[in-house]
Amino acid sequence: MAHNCLQCIKYLMFVFNLLFWLGGCGILGVGIWLAVTQGNFATLSSSFPSLSAANLLIVTGTFVMIIGFVGCIGAIKENKCLLLSFFIMLLIVFLLELTVVILFFVYTDKIDKYAQRDLKKGLHLYGTDGNIGLTNAWSIIQTDFRCCGVSNYTDWFEVYNTTRVPDSCCLEFSENCGLHSPGTWWKAPCYETVKIWLQENLLAVGIFGLCTAMVQILGLTFAMTMYCQVVKADTYCA
Repeated sequence: MAHNCLQCIKYLMFVFNLLFWLGGCGILGVGIWLAVTQGNFATLSSSFPSLSAANLLIVTGTFVMIIGFVGCIGAIKENKCLLLSFFIMLLIVFLLELTVVILFFVYTDKIDKYAQRDLKKGLHLYGTDGNIGLTNAWSIIQTDFRCCGVSNYTDWFEVYNTTRVPDSCCLEFSENCGLHSPGTWWKAPCYETVKIWLQENLLAVGIFGLCTAMVQILGLTFAMTMYCQVVKADTYCA
């Protein structure tokens, strides 16, 4: 009975980690594709230029693949060391995520101020050599969210040292339309617009976060249960 239970947990954990590993491959693939085709796409921070969507996906995908691989081998080989390593790595990731979420809610106001200040600083890199990622990201955000600047369209005046905004701020896009009068530009601040969009989609974000946590807890449960079963089996055989 105990042997059958162990075999059941073994294959469940193997399938779970195989899916985990395949998910990591997918995330890594998207990250590499973005890096190759879009450059440093979605880099908005001047303080952390490496914090791009491509780099984040590559790092996340690689880490998920490593954890999934360790879990797969640990399950199929019934290796105590690998099972415990998988459990510890997944537990560290879970605790880090929990810490980040708690800190985010505790220091929301400070994060808001810092983010706006850093984004405004990053505007000065718009359109400059080596910053195609930041330029593309701002152009897409302003076009899709129908907004202009971080807290106001006048943020761009400091960048250009004149009454001008990027063409992506225009109500109707045309070449050099950013040189026209303010009446032809979007007036909504991008920071608040994106923030409102996130708040409106908070349920979806919450469900995604909850599902992620449940998957990780399931992985931790599988790993520890199998580890205990392997220890019991070894003790019984001894």
